[in-house]
Amino acid sequence: MSSRFGTLLNVSTFGESHCKGVGSILDGCPPGMPLDESDIQPQLDRRRPGQSRLTTDRQEADQVTIFSGVENGVTLGTPIGLIVYNKDQRPGDYREMSKIPRPSHADYTYQMKYGIRASSGGGRASARETIGRVAAGAVAEKILRLGCGIEIVAWVSAVNTIAATEADVHTITRDMVDTNPVRCPDPDAARRMEALVAQVKEEKDSVGGIVTCVCRNVPAGWGEPVFDKLEARLAQAMLSIPATKGFEIGSGFAGTRLRGSAHNDPFRAAEGRLGTVTNNSGGIQGGIANGEPIVFRVAFKPPATIGLPQKTVDFDGNPVVLEAKGRHDPCVVPRAVPIVETMAALVLADGALRQKAIMGFDHLRRSRPEGD
Repeated sequence: MSSRFGTLLNVSTFGESHCKGVGSILDGCPPGMPLDESDIQPQLDRRRPGQSRLTTDRQEADQVTIFSGVENGVTLGTPIGLIVYNKDQRPGDYREMSKIPRPSHADYTYQMKYGIRASSGGGRASARETIGRVAAGAVAEKILRLGCGIEIVAWVSAVNTIAATEADVHTITRDMVDTNPVRCPDPDAARRMEALVAQVKEEKDSVGGIVTCVCRNVPAGWGEPVFDKLEARLAQAMLSIPATKGFEIGSGFAGTRLRGSAHNDPFRAAEGRLGTVTNNSGGIQGGIANGEPIVFRVAFKPPATIGLPQKTVDFDGNPVVLEAKGRHDPCVVPRAVPIVETMAALVLADGALRQKAIMGFDHLRRSRPEGD
């Protein structure tokens, strides 16, 4: 199983939804950076279950513990171990589902791949696996913030057919996003989204949505052509998040309806560098950051586990009616916001270290001690 992501800065996640705990090992973090649990906990608090009436009723504090890689509040340059213990498991809720693959869930595919699976909570296919990513990504966010002044903000831009007005990617902040439980900065759209999600939860159904994300102050030049293009790494990161079904950057699919004369981003002089008048490229050209805000969107499907009766079959092919038990989100996008942000941070922090590693022969020569 591939549970590792990144090159120079890489994270390996571990744990299942209903085991004793979940977490990650972050390797490649530079030494000497101040770090403690308070740097990580805020993003876990935004991701945790039970935070509002729109989420699963599972109650977890999701308190993180750093168990390696940090001494006296400073990173050592060695692997950073992060763990969150599970407290509110109910594996008995999944007894019936151990014999019935949930429609559109990973029960069937995991069973076919390994011949065995974690029968309660979805195991590694559960969104609870993302705790390790968020914890490690919060560390990556601090690397980017202290080292480069990079800001990453994600928000809910659509739930089902309700779309928010377009936000200003230059000024939007996390405080603006967190003013309501659905994490949409458009107050009118947020009210309608919240009402819909509450209704769907009451009806034991689910809906999907879209998360938009901006990464500001990313220096021009980051990104590795040809197969490790920056947007390709971002796409891999986002599509690895549970329930994702689509990724687009800049103009995305809408750009296909424009002519080149309308879609091209003309250059302009901007504070000692080149900038662009428009940003249909989404901040990346040729797989390399161009210094403009990186803007992308991630599509999330309706959660697969619902309480409504569904006609399906069990693993032996016998017709059954499944009414899934357990506690599940009626819509994942409010809690997906910090996951998108922290996965973007892991990509960019890895990109920062890779860029530093290829500064060229002249850079190496300048750093050589005299007399060598």
